[in-house]
Amino acid sequence: MAVGTRHAGAAGACLPVWSARWLTAPTLADLGFALRNTLAAELSLLIAMWMELDSPQWAPLTVWVVATASRGESLSKARWRLVGTGIGCVAGISLIAAFPQQEGLFFVGLALWIGLCCGGATFFDGYRGYALLVASFTSAIVAAGAIEQPDSVFDIAMARGTYIVLGIVCESVLAILFLPGARAAARIRLPARLRALADRVAAGINPTSGRFDVEVESHLLSDLVATNVRVEFDVLEMGGGQGRAADHARAALANLLAAMAHARGGAPAATCAGDLAAARQHISAILAPPRRDRFRFASRSPRHAVEALHNGIRATFGILSAWLVWTVTAWPAGPTFVSFVALVYGLLATREVPALASAGFYHGAALCAGVAGLCVFLVIPAVTAPECLALVLLVPMVVGGLAARSPRLVNQAFAFNMFLPVLIGPSNTGRLDEASFLNTTLAFLAAVLFVRFTFGTVLPFRADSHLRRTAAWVERRLRAVGRANSRVGEHQWLMANADSMVRAMRTSQGIPRQEILTYMDHHLQAMVQGLWLIEQRKALTPPDTHTTPMR
Repeated sequence: MAVGTRHAGAAGACLPVWSARWLTAPTLADLGFALRNTLAAELSLLIAMWMELDSPQWAPLTVWVVATASRGESLSKARWRLVGTGIGCVAGISLIAAFPQQEGLFFVGLALWIGLCCGGATFFDGYRGYALLVASFTSAIVAAGAIEQPDSVFDIAMARGTYIVLGIVCESVLAILFLPGARAAARIRLPARLRALADRVAAGINPTSGRFDVEVESHLLSDLVATNVRVEFDVLEMGGGQGRAADHARAALANLLAAMAHARGGAPAATCAGDLAAARQHISAILAPPRRDRFRFASRSPRHAVEALHNGIRATFGILSAWLVWTVTAWPAGPTFVSFVALVYGLLATREVPALASAGFYHGAALCAGVAGLCVFLVIPAVTAPECLALVLLVPMVVGGLAARSPRLVNQAFAFNMFLPVLIGPSNTGRLDEASFLNTTLAFLAAVLFVRFTFGTVLPFRADSHLRRTAAWVERRLRAVGRANSRVGEHQWLMANADSMVRAMRTSQGIPRQEILTYMDHHLQAMVQGLWLIEQRKALTPPDTHTTPMR
């Protein structure tokens, strides 16, 4: 769920499978995260029931969706979720209005829209792509909920937006109460992280050496890329009055990358020292923002056209296939099944290896169904007040929150926390009967299995193919950089290559280690060659046509 958990993931992989220290001996930070979000989820549920909303379970689902370890990350995710919800509600209403009596055209339009959103989300970094994913499954939930009564589509869309806003407000209020010093800590954390990276780069580069440790360089690149991803979240957490902190942070990282590339290319020590000095100057500008600072540092999201095409085709095929299943079987829970399929696609489509993520997601979904069944059949019949229901849900939600902090259990906890209140289906006027619960749960589990099957069979991700595509992409980009009319700047070239290398490392399951190291060495050399070409082009180009300088 959170960004930048590579080191934690590596540490978690070394633990035995049966280790349960995340549950028996949690840290204070983990326990605080679980308690904070459990209370926020229960508060949103109680308020939704007090307001007598039709589907109060969607409010706590929103809390768990936007809950992350970083306050800045939660703010970014909540903001873009609101944007995506608004777009999705409009799209759902438009689809129902355009095809009120044409089932075939309606589902073709819905499938194309969801495919467009899932494919387009691949082109954006951070949670900007998440907004498109939210738009995709929100439109499916709104439209599928209005299939039997098209006239109620506007009411369904407004209710959906109400649940989202309520969940986000509750999560934000509890975060403010539990994390009163988050802003001050963030203002210290970002410069400290950048200084630590600068020290590591300074200690690791050696321009007089003829050989470089590829593994050390690859790990350093991973940390640089992870820090670059987190810049947006850290600056949001720092609050206002920070000037151009995000621009200075990205400029500092670009200068550190330039220092690594210059050192690997055998540049003079003065060049590397100049890069490091420029990076430290930008870090100082974060600590003490200059007055009337107009510094800008342009950045561009990485583009993964093949993955985007695959995501779009897979999602379109999945929605059409889910509609076909409903049509052939005449299943009464068919609209629910289609909605869950769209929701799971939206949650997992942009994962780097969706098939792996869907496996853990299914395990969490199965456990969620079991716990929800116990609650519906044994516990809920004895509950007479919403406050008692909140007390019943306290233990499983806290356990789920603790699991969400364990890197080995992130996907399982993601499914469990989100869908436990949905499957229980709390209501002011009654409770789920056995048939309704089994139909909803079966639709949910079938949707997760269905999506998992399509991830593994329809244009599946292959690490070796991705590595070959990346190598070919590097060669094409290197040739393009060598053209006289190229406008690619140093920082754009370095960040794009660093991001590409780190992604190849993270998705290289099953590839021999030596082959990966050889690929990394070639990619690093290509990055250095591209930097040389850009510097030579700038030296031969008149000053008024230079690309944007890096410092």
